[in-house]
Amino acid sequence: MRIGIIGLGDMGKLYAKAFANAGYTVCGCDMPLNRERLENELDQLGIILMDDGKDVSRVSDLIIYSVEADKLEQVVGMYGSSTKYGAIVAGQTSVKHPEIAIFEKYLPADAQIITFHAMHGPGFEPKGQKLILINHRSEADAYQRMLDLFTALETDIVEIPDYHEHDKIVADTQAVTHVGFESMGTAWKSAGFFPWENASYIGGIDNVKILTTLRIFSYKAHVYAGLAILNPYARQQVKRYAESESELFKLMIKEEEQEFRNRLYRARDFVFHESRKPIMFNDSIMNEFSLARDAGHQKPNSHLSILSMVDAWYHLGVNPYDNLICQTPPFRLRLGIAEYLFKNEELLEESIETALYDKTIRGDDLEFHSAVREWSAIIGYGDMEGYKKHFNEVQSFFAGRLEEGNKQSAELIRRLMMG
Repeated sequence: MRIGIIGLGDMGKLYAKAFANAGYTVCGCDMPLNRERLENELDQLGIILMDDGKDVSRVSDLIIYSVEADKLEQVVGMYGSSTKYGAIVAGQTSVKHPEIAIFEKYLPADAQIITFHAMHGPGFEPKGQKLILINHRSEADAYQRMLDLFTALETDIVEIPDYHEHDKIVADTQAVTHVGFESMGTAWKSAGFFPWENASYIGGIDNVKILTTLRIFSYKAHVYAGLAILNPYARQQVKRYAESESELFKLMIKEEEQEFRNRLYRARDFVFHESRKPIMFNDSIMNEFSLARDAGHQKPNSHLSILSMVDAWYHLGVNPYDNLICQTPPFRLRLGIAEYLFKNEELLEESIETALYDKTIRGDDLEFHSAVREWSAIIGYGDMEGYKKHFNEVQSFFAGRLEEGNKQSAELIRRLMMG
């Protein structure tokens, strides 16, 4: 099977190399200005660079579009008609609703559409990583070839029969997960401090929060913008997260303890009842990973971001453990720290007491509340450019620590996944 990749950015290039290393014939194309650099990098692996997507489409048995979600229609519109007779076509976007609609609009009727979603960033090799395979329209032997292909890469394949189901799960595991951490980053930027220099953000859960936030801001804005804005299920889930956060924040301000506590325990019993297989994060590992040099004595934290997430899962009727089939490292970290907080009654009570009565953290919670509102509004309006601008401003605030945060978070993920 000859594999053609249209778009040799970070992910396209990663998979081109993986396929070539597995013994497949690979060709690809990218923008002319990147040609020389890519030739120097890919020639030695036998990957053939072509002039454009028409050339790639004519000769490839599998054509993978690996371009930004908001450019996909333009690119498929240019090259789709050149698809080799009976070829398989796939996309690497994280939201499949618009991708499938574009493929159906521009591809020949004989093209077989079997798409996939790699649940990892370009910092990880495909081997051992989760990969979602979605059969939209194909013959049985074509689907088998795709299964064989990703088996050869030693990916952890999860088959999902329908792209609607995929997008629902991804709204939870990616779009809402990212908004939670992006809101933390925005809140810290607005408050004007780095969390590792603040006594309220020392210790296991906060180490995970900080490193995951830095990890997200070390990648490109367009990836997250596409996930949140192009996924029809993401908007309603982000809206619910914002509503949960706002309702809890009002109860905190009014110090309505009984209702606040009842609400959180109801959510706890729904999400974390004992039949679920726990993730069980290791406390000593979480405490090891800190960017703090000396932030002084640890203070209690309300963990409003986590309380809001669990409340939102309850109101959405979502079982996050079911969604681990499409897990990303940030989602697993997020569910892991939520489980850690809610299954430790002493820690949960400390969080509730702090949220209701500790005025020293209230200012930070107000910043978080404002940040969630901002992100929710941008996503609700479908404002792709506003999303990128908002993201890039926070990214530049943390610029000095993103590389270190990304490295440490990768090691934290590795250690926690090993148990």
